[in-house]
Amino acid sequence: MKKLISILLCGALTFTSCSDFLDTDSPSKQSSEVVFETESMAKAALMGIYSSLCGTYAYGQKLSVNWQGVSDIETNRGFSDTGYIDKTGDSGAGNFWCNWYNKTTQWGELFKLTELASTAVDGIRKSSLLGSSDVMKRYLGEALVLRSMGYFELLRWWGDVPFKDEPSKSDLSNVYMNKTDKDIAYAAIVKDMQEAIEYLPWLGEESEYNCERITKGFAKGLLARIALFAGGWSVRDGNQFPDDSNVEHYPNVEGNPGMEEVGGYYVGRPKNWRDYYEIAEQQCAEIIGAPENPHQLDPDYGHIWKTVCGLNYNEYNENLFEVANGVGYSGDIGTLMGRAMDGGIGYGSRGFGGSYVCSNAYYFYSFSPTDTRRDYACYWPQYKKDSDAKRNREVMQTDIMNVKLGKWGFFWTSNAYRSIAQTATARTPTGINWIVMRYSDVLLMFAEARYMLGKGIDSNSEIANISARNALEQVRTRAFGAGSEEVNKYDADFFEAIVNERAWELGGEGIRKLDLVRWGLLDSKIEDMKKAMLYLLDGTHTIQIFDKTYEPTDFPVKVYYRYDKEGEFIDLSSANFYRNLVDNPDTEVYSEANWFPRSYWNLAEGKESSLVDNSVKILSCATGLRKSYDYTELLGTLKYGELIQAKLNLIDIGNEICNYRHFHSIYYDDIYKSKGYLKNSYGYDKQK
Repeated sequence: MKKLISILLCGALTFTSCSDFLDTDSPSKQSSEVVFETESMAKAALMGIYSSLCGTYAYGQKLSVNWQGVSDIETNRGFSDTGYIDKTGDSGAGNFWCNWYNKTTQWGELFKLTELASTAVDGIRKSSLLGSSDVMKRYLGEALVLRSMGYFELLRWWGDVPFKDEPSKSDLSNVYMNKTDKDIAYAAIVKDMQEAIEYLPWLGEESEYNCERITKGFAKGLLARIALFAGGWSVRDGNQFPDDSNVEHYPNVEGNPGMEEVGGYYVGRPKNWRDYYEIAEQQCAEIIGAPENPHQLDPDYGHIWKTVCGLNYNEYNENLFEVANGVGYSGDIGTLMGRAMDGGIGYGSRGFGGSYVCSNAYYFYSFSPTDTRRDYACYWPQYKKDSDAKRNREVMQTDIMNVKLGKWGFFWTSNAYRSIAQTATARTPTGINWIVMRYSDVLLMFAEARYMLGKGIDSNSEIANISARNALEQVRTRAFGAGSEEVNKYDADFFEAIVNERAWELGGEGIRKLDLVRWGLLDSKIEDMKKAMLYLLDGTHTIQIFDKTYEPTDFPVKVYYRYDKEGEFIDLSSANFYRNLVDNPDTEVYSEANWFPRSYWNLAEGKESSLVDNSVKILSCATGLRKSYDYTELLGTLKYGELIQAKLNLIDIGNEICNYRHFHSIYYDDIYKSKGYLKNSYGYDKQK
């Protein structure tokens, strides 16, 4: 893949900005009056903005890997019964893995992105070339989108933040700012995105505009995503912005403890949310229906991931935008999550596919057995030294709480990366691009917006010439194959079908958790996961997982599986994950592993510690979403409920304040520098 990384590095040197939002020495080293009077210098400045996307504290690691956080289908750093209530770091699987420095740095890096982009927008608008140069107009479009991306991430993660649509002034008059109501900020970036779209080419329309550059298709898709969040549910600051006359409060909060008002903070959405959903539907429809649209679904779901891991472009242009990383320069995609491979077995000392983000058995069993996406979303085997076979190969793992994300694998990576990894003594940037948006997301956003607007599921859009049902089933057709009866077998509640499909299609891609937030479902879906996982361990209840119902007898005592012809990789299609077999089909061919549910069901007295420990870890997951938790009713129905309750009583889950209101706090360092303009609404006053 021809990478932008060398250009980006060059651009970063040419056009630099303050490393901290509140460090205001100078927005740029080069005068904008000089930089934006030539196309070449303007391009270098623009590449400097792109370079900030692939940094460790942006999509190179934190936004792509670390801070996916906890959803019903993803956990960060696995499950843990420690760190779930860390008021200074919010570390551990229970909440959001990160420490004070990391959060403060990301806050600064995202504002750096907006500052760089604002300087470029301002410089290009003032340039004498703008009126006569289509190139400069394209650059303006890219700069507007990049600025919107920065603010969008800030708004999604922190809620109300300081917002401005101009670069910092030398007199600091627009630097020390209070927070801005998110509705005002969202309206502004929607306007910017609408302008940007007019200037941008479709992917491939201009030779330089591939999936590593901002194009019209991505801008439209991003505008749709922004609009869905702008019109969706979010935490609102009733203390600083008490006028809520234009805000609709979340209904039925008494039945949903994770959504109650706490300390003046509440969950709401703008009363004009339909206007935003109309924008989302239209933008997606204009991508789908445009004769110039170069994007389509890759017919092979696995090919998407093999291609991006190999540093190649997708031939079908499924990926609307990828953050361009470079081998040895940036990107921890794969090393920190993906198919697990031990270090020190002939492919370098560091291994691959860490546990920064993983999944669980709940997500695995949400899939239909014939869904081709399952083994890319959830991957059980680990590549290691198999002592029995006396060779390196995959071995089946059985940990219910640590299923790897299978979309990134070492053996798909480029020769360039593997040659470096062979001798590396520290983690080496893979250079694997982070896919920000795929065409399947566009189809599903279109289906969601159209349905939520009350336009039905079978009426065709005049622009896209397809219906909401058609859009959903295009995604499912790829998953199951044309003609499969599974294509049109989904939840009768079409909204629930969309919620499920987005999980199956986009799991591990940094989307699920924030989707659940904008739907007002983060707390309830996580609690559904906890209940199902405890039932899996208990073995005496009917288990509901998404749209599927399982009886304990549906799960195998042992999983039998065979290897490929070389005996190195497990053929997962051979495994009896969904049914019990009395005996090994062929002891000469099939290996076997004791499967996790049944190993917990009839434990000898005094041997319950593993089940009890795992149950407590599950129950403490994401307990920063409510002030307090009471699981006595649930545990009263479980075989080992009393033992679990006894250990649960030793820890104080829930943190007495509702952390749901912000994913990340605004930290002491930034509050101090703001001279009192920023208020820490998270509940903590200073770093401890």
